[in-house]
Amino acid sequence: MTESPALKKSPLHERHVALGAKFAEFGGWEMPLEYSGVVAEHTAVRTSVGVFDVSHLGKATVKGPGAAAYVNSCLTNDLGKITPGQAQYTLCCAEDGGVVDDLIAYLHADDDVFLIPNAANTAEVVRRLAERAPEGVVVTNTHDDYAILAVQGTDSDAVVAAIGLPTGHDYMSFAVADFGGTPVVVCRTGYTGERGYELVVPNEGAVAVFDALLKAGEQYNIVPAGLGARDTLRTEMGYPLHGQDISPEITPVQARSGWAVGWKKEHFWGDEALRAEKAAGPARILRGLRAVGRGIPRPHMAVVDPAGTALGEVTSGTFSPTLKKGIALALLDAAVKEGDQVAVDIRGRQEAFEVVKPPFVTVHVRES
Repeated sequence: MTESPALKKSPLHERHVALGAKFAEFGGWEMPLEYSGVVAEHTAVRTSVGVFDVSHLGKATVKGPGAAAYVNSCLTNDLGKITPGQAQYTLCCAEDGGVVDDLIAYLHADDDVFLIPNAANTAEVVRRLAERAPEGVVVTNTHDDYAILAVQGTDSDAVVAAIGLPTGHDYMSFAVADFGGTPVVVCRTGYTGERGYELVVPNEGAVAVFDALLKAGEQYNIVPAGLGARDTLRTEMGYPLHGQDISPEITPVQARSGWAVGWKKEHFWGDEALRAEKAAGPARILRGLRAVGRGIPRPHMAVVDPAGTALGEVTSGTFSPTLKKGIALALLDAAVKEGDQVAVDIRGRQEAFEVVKPPFVTVHVRES
């Protein structure tokens, strides 16, 4: 019998054990799923502040003369629209337009780009970039070298500032600061819809930063939050998850992520296929579904019209702690429109849902 490879662990793993975390596998990493409970952690982020360990997210560098221009010729979004000190959401697509991964690109300089892909896709993104890199441009997988902490919620500024790190900069901009001799990248971003920051910290400084955040956040009732709450928070905002709402089989045109495509650029991976699909119109589109009754949708559940005709399937589905009802993202026939009534087959029972445009909730500071 062949044993499964050991799961990687965050440099904060022992802290999570001490805090009573329940763990689950995420992209080959053993990460906290919850501590006090998904709903409690979700609510804390929506009303005060929470801190997530998202160190399983990938990290890679692209360095050398023309590094930024090279990345811009590969990934979908237009890196030329931002300046050093800013970050950008972008997509790595295959030639057929499918999404290999979605990631954040941090532009440090024209010759220095830092990438944060998803955990399971890091090696493939690095491989694709490295094998086509021009002479002098070096692509390095630094997945295991950094921790990433996400401080999210209305009190995130106060907590981050209390440990001496910079706050108040524009959304998707970042600053590099010193914390006890450790360089920390502080970016105004997140995956929750609330105001927040993601801190990229070398592994050796991760425990000290994490401990300081929890100490400084005591007066704001900060909670450590697991990836279960991160998923319900992002679903309430309608943010896609790779492998579910976008994937090698689901293009950005279908996922309504065309805003992350630099359509005016001369070239990017998958451009011909995506331009053709955009011009023709996609056959299916990612829509939001909000329960009319008490049904809780889950991925892969069938969506049908009132006559029982198949329309598509749920890609992400959950109970919304804020709305106290079921919500979903679903890939549906393009003929389905907002305001339509549909049904989700939940274990053989047809539950009514309304087609809506995400986000499903209104947050204090919507980051988009």
